[in-house]
Formats: sequence, C-alpha cells, structure tokens
Amino acid sequence: MGRRNNTIVSDFILTGLTDSEEARLVLFHLFLLIYLVTVLGNAGMILIIRLDLQLHTPMYFFLSHLSFLDLSYSSVITPKTLENLITSTKRISFGGCFAQMYFFVFLGITECLLLTSMAYDRHVAICKPLQYPVIMSTSLCRFLVTISYMIGFSNSFVNVLFMNTLHFCDSNVVHHFFCDTSPILALSCTDTRDVETMIFIVAGSTLVASLITISASYASILSTILKINSTSGKQKAFSTCASHLVGVTIFYGTIIFTYLKPQSSYSLGKDQVASVFYTIVIPMLNPLIYSLRNKEVKRAVIRVKQKTGSDMLFDDEAHSGHLSTFHMDGNVDSVVYFGFRVRSTRSDY
Repeated sequence: MGRRNNTIVSDFILTGLTDSEEARLVLFHLFLLIYLVTVLGNAGMILIIRLDLQLHTPMYFFLSHLSFLDLSYSSVITPKTLENLITSTKRISFGGCFAQMYFFVFLGITECLLLTSMAYDRHVAICKPLQYPVIMSTSLCRFLVTISYMIGFSNSFVNVLFMNTLHFCDSNVVHHFFCDTSPILALSCTDTRDVETMIFIVAGSTLVASLITISASYASILSTILKINSTSGKQKAFSTCASHLVGVTIFYGTIIFTYLKPQSSYSLGKDQVASVFYTIVIPMLNPLIYSLRNKEVKRAVIRVKQKTGSDMLFDDEAHSGHLSTFHMDGNVDSVVYFGFRVRSTRSDY
C-alpha cells in the first residue's frame, strides 16, 4: 500500500468530455484538426521569425516564444485527450497525471508573464518611440523571457509540491479531460483548505500582478493614442497593439473565469468548456491573430519564399558546374562558378 504520500491510488481515470460514442468521434476529428493547425501555425511562425532578418525585433522575439509556449502547451494536453476519445481505457498513471499538471501550470504561468512583457514592449513602442531601441535592448528582452520561465517554473513546482501532500484513498475518477488542479483537489480524502489557499495565493498573486501591469501599460497606451491629432495616426498606433490586446483578452478571460474563484464553486460543465477553449483552441488562434492582419508577417513570408527560391536556383547552377549570372527583383546580382559564389550584391537578405 505504501506509495508516495501514503495513497493507495496508483492511477487516475479521466472521464473526458462526453460518454456518447458518436460525440467522442466528432470531437476526436475536430480536436485532431485543431491540433494539426496549432502545430503548423506555431511552428511556421517560429520558422518565419527565425529565417527573416527583418523580424528580428523585440516584438517578434517575444512572439516566437509565445508560439513555442502555445505549441508546448497544446502538446501537453491534446495528444492524451485524443487518445482518450478513441479508446475505452482512459487511465493515466499517478506520475503521468502530476507531470501533466506540472507542465500545464508551468507553461500557463509563463505565457501569462510573456504576454505581460509583450504589453510592456507595446507600451514603450507607442509611448516612447524614440527611446524604444535603447530601452528594449537585446539584454532586456532576454531577461524578461528568462524571468518569465523562471517564475513559471517556481509557481508550478510549488503547486505540485503542495498537491503531493494530499492523500487519495477513495475515488480515482477525475471528472475532467486532463489533470487540472481543481478536479484533482476534489478527489482528496483529506482537508484541502490549506493547500487550496496556498495555491490560490501563489498563482493568484502572479496572475493579478500580470493583469495590473498589462492594464497600466494599456492605460498609458490609450492616453498616448488619444493625444494624437490625426485619425490615421491613431489608427496606425492602435493597430500595432490590437492583435496583442485581442490575444490577452481571450486568454485572461477564460483563465479568470476558470481559476480566480474558490474550489467549492467548481462547475464541471462550464469549466470543461472554458478549459477546452484555453488548452486546445487558443493555441491555434494565437498564430492566426498575430499573422492574418499583420502586413510585416505577410511580407516576411514572401521574402522567405523568394529567398528559398533564389537559393534553389543557385544550388541548381552550382551542381551543373557552369558560370551563371542571376538578376532578381533588381536587387540580386550573383555569380556562381563551379559551386562557389564569386560575387553577390544581394541587398535584401
């Protein structure tokens, strides 16, 4: 009987979202499609930012990490959810459950803080444009990202550490589709008030501090935009932060609805719908929100395609072993001789 924290529970059973076989099949195909779009969208965003030098700016540096977090965040939850939708066995080991909970909290808190850093970046860009290159230096950007990961790690460690003190000796049926804190707390056969209070304070304080910083940043941004005389100037200033504002509103709205309340008010149906939204849907939406109306990203995609196409032409000529001269878009004038580029005046790349 002696397992970790004196529990006799060796695994948990995830009830999932529905008992209907037809509904599970529909959800499986829907979630699989969403997950594939999530992987392609976020991986594509990271790749474009990596390959295009003109996107090597603070905003896109943060955005590349946001895409990485969304990709990881979704991968912690969705594959197991898909497995449970098509199999009769919905078990997850004790260690697997706590590992999923740890990475879920770690990535979620880190994303909250990264969104805060992005809000500060937009604040500096709009309110202090002349000082932007100095303030948002490479060292500061790296520091903000690093501290976000560190706080996320410590918050998640504290969360799992306190959860690990609980005893699970009765039911092992988790009324959820993944190992979230609230439904796991509900299974404990010991008093959870102290653990719940500590988790609420640690996670809640981080979330509230993040929200205050974001609110203050956007209050300053709004004040600056209202002082702009021209309508076109206001629209241009607002467009630089519109995507981030939409992403923050969606993410924090579902998080607040689900977590900033006592565990006793946990509602299975409503919280599951909210959980599906922020664990499966939002990671898919973020690359769409930040790219569909972003002309810089669209131009970067075109530049990367042109660069890839020109590189393929150079490689083909190099393999043929002939002297060739190329001229593309009026900016490329390169000579390749037996596999070596002799001269290049490519101004765009």
